[in-house]
Amino acid sequence: MPKVAFYTLGCKVNQYESAAMAELFEKKGYEIVDFDDKADVYVINTCDVTNESGRKSRQIIRKAIRKNPSAKVAVVGCYAQLEPNKVSNLPGVSVVVGTKDRHKIVDLVEEAKQTDKQVVAVEDIMKQRTFEEIAFRGHRTKTRAFLKIQEGCNMFCSYCIIPYARGPVRSRAIESIIAEAENLARDGFKEIVLTGIHLGLYGFDFKEKKLHLLEVISRISQIEGIERIRLSSIEALELTDEFLEGLLKIKSFCHHFHIPLQSGCDTVLKRMNRRYSTNDFRNRVNYIRSLMPDASITTDVIVGFPGETEDEFRVTESFIQEMEFSKLHVFPFSARRGTPAADMPNQVEKSVKADRSHRLIHLSQELEQKFRGKFISTIQDVLFEDKKDGNRYEGLTENYIKVVVKSKEDLHNQIIPVKLMENMDDYIFGKIDK
Repeated sequence: MPKVAFYTLGCKVNQYESAAMAELFEKKGYEIVDFDDKADVYVINTCDVTNESGRKSRQIIRKAIRKNPSAKVAVVGCYAQLEPNKVSNLPGVSVVVGTKDRHKIVDLVEEAKQTDKQVVAVEDIMKQRTFEEIAFRGHRTKTRAFLKIQEGCNMFCSYCIIPYARGPVRSRAIESIIAEAENLARDGFKEIVLTGIHLGLYGFDFKEKKLHLLEVISRISQIEGIERIRLSSIEALELTDEFLEGLLKIKSFCHHFHIPLQSGCDTVLKRMNRRYSTNDFRNRVNYIRSLMPDASITTDVIVGFPGETEDEFRVTESFIQEMEFSKLHVFPFSARRGTPAADMPNQVEKSVKADRSHRLIHLSQELEQKFRGKFISTIQDVLFEDKKDGNRYEGLTENYIKVVVKSKEDLHNQIIPVKLMENMDDYIFGKIDK
């Protein structure tokens, strides 16, 4: 039985796509092995959102080639899409696939095996208008399943290369989404996380019948066995009153919103070409909390964007404190060649970016503690995922609080009421409520 190993860089969408490609290999008789093991085929699903991620992609490609020089190495994803010539010129690379035709990955690898010639399948992604289907039944060992329903982005933020790597917005047919969700339910998954490159624009590209993300969530909520539906990420301006009020009526919808902020200063947001103001963002967060007081609101923040002064950073700091996010994902600005931000004047020193990152990470820890503390002594339903050392199990509440309990019974993939007892460093220690 031939062996294939995967290495995935980047976002949750990449993780979904790697798992889907792995399933395609399994169907053709391949054994999936760890990347550190010797394999006949190595698939590297790349990222190129920053210059650093491009460098990391090249590093992993070379590592695979060193492991087994006779193996076929397939490089797929954003780095392959944006830099096909660089990738194809790397010695030892057998297959190059961009962000289209990943459903053909096994056939392309087999072609490279049979012809002993390099196969390059990279097309102009900006011309793509249809969603690429990759049949997928989900991770067998997980309790949460990611379900990709949308591809591409039309926003062109000044720091971001993704629209050029992923192409324009394309939405998946709703019947295909429901079919995959039903398969996931049959396989025992209790939570589905809807994911995409620009999730909130789902359905906007359909010409005949416009669909909205709310309809997708509503349809999935009717599937027996699916007890939780979560959004991976959504932009502030897509959280309309109508959408939020609709979500409130769906019992299985998790009150957790990841809303990218990027900066809490309007002048920086303008340079970023983000299409909202801090007041717009504040308005949406306040409305969410008026409807769902228990909602967890997490966010992304970029520090050290070109031209960001200390005063502008302090404005961001103040806005974050005001919003009381439950967690921050902090990213020091990393220039990506080919984006307007890479050529902007007044690039911020690396040491300044590091200092600002540390300050926001510290603030995030304080905000996380504060948010979790609100739920001490309450009883929350927890979906248990992983067994830790000994008899400790870890899971998540609907509003994305990590909970750890002790139990001699197997809690994997069970939703159980837990009394939240003690606020720890990054989780709450709880006791099963009997």
